[in-house]
Amino acid sequence: MPERDKLFGTKLKHKGIFDFKETYRILFEWLVDEGYDVNEKGYKEVVGAGGAKELEIKWIALKKISDYFRFMIEIDFHPLGMTDVEVEIDGVKQKMQKGLFEVKAQGILLKDYEERWTGNAFFKFLRSIYDKFIIPNRINEYEGKLIGEVDEFVAQAKSFLNLTGKR
Repeated sequence: MPERDKLFGTKLKHKGIFDFKETYRILFEWLVDEGYDVNEKGYKEVVGAGGAKELEIKWIALKKISDYFRFMIEIDFHPLGMTDVEVEIDGVKQKMQKGLFEVKAQGILLKDYEERWTGNAFFKFLRSIYDKFIIPNRINEYEGKLIGEVDEFVAQAKSFLNLTGKR
């Protein structure tokens, strides 16, 4: 099993008007543009009283850095009390959503994700020596890059939600 270093987690909450489908699309495309393969690992929808929806969506985004390192971002979307509203923008009526929109993102650095160094106890020992004494600077560099990418993902979400919420 690859070694997982959980580095950084952050959360964003937005209460107001937003375009759920467009937010979903924009964030998915941002990850793809940054080189991530994105898989939707979970989707749950509950319709409550008055037609308000609660969604739970989980994405796993993976990006190959080298034969030894891979970035993983676990993303959870959780819109609560989401109802459809009609908004007029430049004289044109558009369907949007209103409610509480939460986004959680966690960065994880995967080491030896191809499991080349896990064949036996000696290889595991060599991997620990490799990580601690040969490549610690590279590990720190990749950790910094991953933290930056998680921050940027959340900044993109916040920016887009604030943009659509001001209409």
